[in-house]
Amino acid sequence: MKRRFRVWRGDETGGDLRDFEVEVNEGEVVLDIIHRLQATQAPDLACRWNCKAGKCGSCSMEINGKPRLGCMTRMSTFTPDETITITPLRTFPVIRDLVTDVSFNYEKARETPAFAPPVGVAPGEYRMQQVDVERSQEFRKCIECFLCQNTCHVVRDHEDNKEAFAGPRYFIRAAELDMHPLDARGDRKEYAQAAQGLGYCNITKCCTEVCPEHIKITDNAIIPMKERVVDRRFDPLVWLGRKIRRRDELSVDDQLTAPTAGTTASTVSVPLSSFRLPEGPPVGPDGHMDIAELAAPLQGGLSPFGEDIEFPLPPEQVTYHHPSNTRTNMAE
Repeated sequence: MKRRFRVWRGDETGGDLRDFEVEVNEGEVVLDIIHRLQATQAPDLACRWNCKAGKCGSCSMEINGKPRLGCMTRMSTFTPDETITITPLRTFPVIRDLVTDVSFNYEKARETPAFAPPVGVAPGEYRMQQVDVERSQEFRKCIECFLCQNTCHVVRDHEDNKEAFAGPRYFIRAAELDMHPLDARGDRKEYAQAAQGLGYCNITKCCTEVCPEHIKITDNAIIPMKERVVDRRFDPLVWLGRKIRRRDELSVDDQLTAPTAGTTASTVSVPLSSFRLPEGPPVGPDGHMDIAELAAPLQGGLSPFGEDIEFPLPPEQVTYHHPSNTRTNMAE
């Protein structure tokens, strides 16, 4: 039987949704329909794919408004009279039709510090307990489809956040290495907070919702990493211990120039706020911690999909805003 489809056609300069009627057979997936559409009606339709088995992550797209893999979305999940709307990933620049430029993710991958071999242990001599292997095994299931990156509203809705925010895919990488008993780097948590923008995440779990490998990104990676950062940075006993130790390590000249009782350090003059975007390391160049790091609470936000949204979306509610148009409006 024939089914109705709306497919986004265009390139970096713009485009629109085109209507098609395509033959659908029993047991087929959305990627099958795209291939039939290419063979029968739109030979120039661009779509990225590779394995068609849900393991390469290439055929990422948005189907009825939800980020999904084309090869893992069966046509049987839609009603016979339903119009299926297919659009490219909204977070990344369009190259052509359903193909987007995901190089942002590879740039973040290069910035992530690699595994650091343990000192004094030669390759081939690494030994791990099975329990340590199992702790991070879940995160190695990632197929880098970048659906979690696409749905994360920190970069989806705010283009200027991309420079400071690595995204959920690289938070699970940081968590995996932080759990690794042989990794020689001891600053994974600090790096995730200071350089990868861990504090920007307000754990709405939208990344977990769209993961085709069912990785518990938020519960098993991001939240534990945030808890470890809080333990190191916000625990009042740890903070006091660091202050005492740092004071003991100051030289005599430093102690003479340090603020005396009754005076206020420049770093403490920052006004408190009920909401604060994540900043850099809490310790300033003078060795003092901003009081806002202890007193200002971090607030969570709503899911970008909303709490009352059910998928798939009705066709009339599916919209696609071309990235170039968004940037033009922001510039104006």
